[in-house]
Formats: sequence, C-alpha cells, structure tokens
Amino acid sequence: MSRRLDWVTVAAAIEVVTGLVLIVRPRLFASLLFGAEFSPAGQALSRLAGFALLALTLACWPRLGVERRTAVRALLVFSLLSAFYLVYLGVASGLTGPLLWPAATLHLALAILLARREWRG
Repeated sequence: MSRRLDWVTVAAAIEVVTGLVLIVRPRLFASLLFGAEFSPAGQALSRLAGFALLALTLACWPRLGVERRTAVRALLVFSLLSAFYLVYLGVASGLTGPLLWPAATLHLALAILLARREWRG
C-alpha cells in the first residue's frame, strides 16, 4: 500500500529549518535570500521571525487529535521567547526603540496569561 506524501508535514519541516536559520544565522539567511547583510535591527527582527515560524510550526504540525491546546502552546512559546529576546536586546545590545519595552512587557503578559490557560486545562 503506497503512502501519500503529507504536504503539511513537508511545509512544516521547511519552516522549522527556516526558523532555525533565522534564529541561529540571520546573516547567512540574509546573504542567501537577499544577497545582502542585515543591520543589527534586521538581525533582531530576523530572530523574532524565526521564533514565530517555530511557534507556527508547532501549531500546524499534523497529528491525530490536534486540539485547541496546540495553538495555545504555540502562542505561549512564541510570546515567552519573544519576551526574553526583547529584554536581552534592551539590556545587552542597545537596540532600544520606543516600543521595545512595551513589546517585551506585552509578550511577557501574554505568556503568563497563556500559561495560566494551559495549566488550567
């Protein structure tokens, strides 16, 4: 019996790789995709995009019995990683625009709210 290729799984796997490259090697990503370098702000945004792709992949990964909790978990991961990274940027890198701290606070608040929902069931 032949098994059909699951394109959702293929697409999700591609996004995992893309997300990891955006997080670990944003300059490589920029060079390969755009033939250019990211500025420091572009590298920071690249990593946030990588976090979003990993969270999206988590929400979309096909399996039996996918529940609403999967989406909650994905959003929790994205919000938590984004909050920590934005705080890191503000403390360690000097990339502090006017919305950096409000965005970090918003992501941390969302992570807390989502975690409470997750643990309550």
